[in-house]
Amino acid sequence: MVEPVDTYFLETIAGATAHPGHHERGPLDDQLRLDLFDAQVGSRHLDLAARRLRADGKGFYTIGSSGHEGNAAVAAALRPTDPALLHYRSGGFFLARAQQVPGSDPLRDVLLGVVAATTEPIAGGRHKVFGRHDLNIIPQTSTIASHLPRAVGVAFSIARTRKLGVACPWPADALAVCSFGDASVNHSTAVGAINTAAHTGYQGVPLPLLFVCEDNGIGISVKSPPGWVAANYAHRTGLAYFSADGSDLAETYAVTDAAAQWVRTERRPAFLHLRTVRLMAHAGSDYEQAYRSPREIAADYDRDPVLCTALDLVQRGLLTADEVVQRYQAKRARVLELAAEVIELDQLDSAETVMRPLRVALDDAVTASSHPPTGAETGAQADDTPLTLALSINRALAEVLESHPEAVLFGEDVAGKGGVYGVTRGLQAKVGRARVFDTLLDEQAILGLALGAGVSGLLPIPEIQYLAYIHNAADQIRGEAASLQFFSDRQYRNPMVVRIAGYGYQKGFGGHFHNDNSIAALRDIPGVVIASPARPDDAAAMLRSCVEAASTAGAVCLFLEPIALYHTRDLHKDGDDGWLARYPDPGSGCDARIGRARVYGHGTDLTLLTYGNGLRMSLRVARRLQRRGIGCRTVDLRWLSPLPVDDMVRAANATGRALIVDETRRSGGVGESVLAELLDGGFGGRIARVSSQDSFIPLGDAARHVLLDEDTIAAAALDLVGHR
Repeated sequence: MVEPVDTYFLETIAGATAHPGHHERGPLDDQLRLDLFDAQVGSRHLDLAARRLRADGKGFYTIGSSGHEGNAAVAAALRPTDPALLHYRSGGFFLARAQQVPGSDPLRDVLLGVVAATTEPIAGGRHKVFGRHDLNIIPQTSTIASHLPRAVGVAFSIARTRKLGVACPWPADALAVCSFGDASVNHSTAVGAINTAAHTGYQGVPLPLLFVCEDNGIGISVKSPPGWVAANYAHRTGLAYFSADGSDLAETYAVTDAAAQWVRTERRPAFLHLRTVRLMAHAGSDYEQAYRSPREIAADYDRDPVLCTALDLVQRGLLTADEVVQRYQAKRARVLELAAEVIELDQLDSAETVMRPLRVALDDAVTASSHPPTGAETGAQADDTPLTLALSINRALAEVLESHPEAVLFGEDVAGKGGVYGVTRGLQAKVGRARVFDTLLDEQAILGLALGAGVSGLLPIPEIQYLAYIHNAADQIRGEAASLQFFSDRQYRNPMVVRIAGYGYQKGFGGHFHNDNSIAALRDIPGVVIASPARPDDAAAMLRSCVEAASTAGAVCLFLEPIALYHTRDLHKDGDDGWLARYPDPGSGCDARIGRARVYGHGTDLTLLTYGNGLRMSLRVARRLQRRGIGCRTVDLRWLSPLPVDDMVRAANATGRALIVDETRRSGGVGESVLAELLDGGFGGRIARVSSQDSFIPLGDAARHVLLDEDTIAAAALDLVGHR
């Protein structure tokens, strides 16, 4: 197959002639010009080969870098130790970065990704990404702009790790670079990340970050308004603006060099607007002629950065036209030779091999949670004082901050105020403002900060103020946090423990944004650990388990805290203090392993399977049933991902009757999975489930009509055991 841009290049360069003596030397020496041209040509032929492989049914990815190869000069102007998070059109950057670090074969690497070969060095055949650990390129998939919040977190952490005396993989004078397209700049994730960077820099907090917007003027088929990017970012407070013609290699290098020097010196963010052109459509499957005229498409060929660099080399007398063609065709031959080799290589051939990074990561997390730190390691002091859930979490966080100098805690209102419910009260005073601090009000920014901190040597513990708010930023968990070990074959990890105040039953406050019982969007994310403590002692022990899993295995842990139980003291009657619990000293034998349940009672008539607020309701119902001669055992699931399947089945089999008590919604709630796991586990007894209604939670007392209550649980229990 022949691409018109390929033909145009060869025809145009054939007529080029030298004009020596009329060119300034500029910022590029002759050898660097030739090296960058080599990277540009390599990137172009990778695009051509990818389309050829796809046409032959041998390749699986055709989003190319053609027209963007000027970003090779961006890489050349930076250091190979500057962490990079790259746009999917950054082939030139990838090849130029590889020129700076011996030991890789970037042409082969990219082709291995295109054909999904298991020997591909970063993702192992799971996705085509630009990434290599030794090149400090953190792999990104093609989700629009979702990597920008992480880039902010990386830049923040370069300075913050030094302030805390914590080891960081990036040098002290490094900057983070993040590239993206002009269409992506409109996505809320990009807008929020750039705003966060500017907001941070405006306050004088070090944030060495270079945003690179590669503006080709079109997003798939939708044109960007001319001048839109410059109008929005050329005069943005807290953000330095630089602009360059991406078809001009020397200009791109000079402007990037100036921008990089500014960022390194000022330790503040900058925005590089790189004007590019898109060649060969969005991807191989995109029929560009459906929305662009032939004249419009052909007009872009003269701005082809590969052609512009080739003409410049000829005019300067560095190469003849014939030598350019020879290099161009030699690179084509080399790429096609490599392509012929890689199509014979193995691909992932089973679910087991595909999921290996997820499985091993979870196994490592479970192992880490099985070996909690000792009291000496945490600095814990023996104390028999009964605590509420909130106080127990507060104390556990204090211990984590004491025993893990790399741990940082942040979110909205968590510092001076100590959180909406006082859970983090006093922690900033204990460890300082550098480790416990407030963020701006943007959940994407909070999670992005955690993502960047996790790959940069810190152990982030972000707080999402309410469960409903995480849905504003769920893709930072789904598309970025949970997928990093999968798409880097565990070479990169972003450990974190995300604290989320949630569930319903909060009285006198809120409506559905402050009483939310929907966690379905979290539970279907592969690889995450979801903890749901209800009791104060469990909360502390489970938090320690999450911290160890994150610190040791790089786990992404979501820690769901029931708001309604934060300050609860009583269980069965006023003043009984039945919900208080002694703080579990590390090493005391409290079993808080990931994926293990906790059982209350030894009844033989009925098993109640529950979690969160459902635990307190179920224990109260069990007391009522006991008075009627019905013996219950109540199982607190505690871990919603992975579910404690063995414990569930064992407890259900012990009575032959299982009632699933689920405070989330009937459709998509936790109870559906519990039911399925019991059946898959061979439970053959009687089974039923109760849950909240498929409704948002209204304000005030109306909430009682849609939330699960004790009377409903009791009635279902009696029916299940045959009592009316």
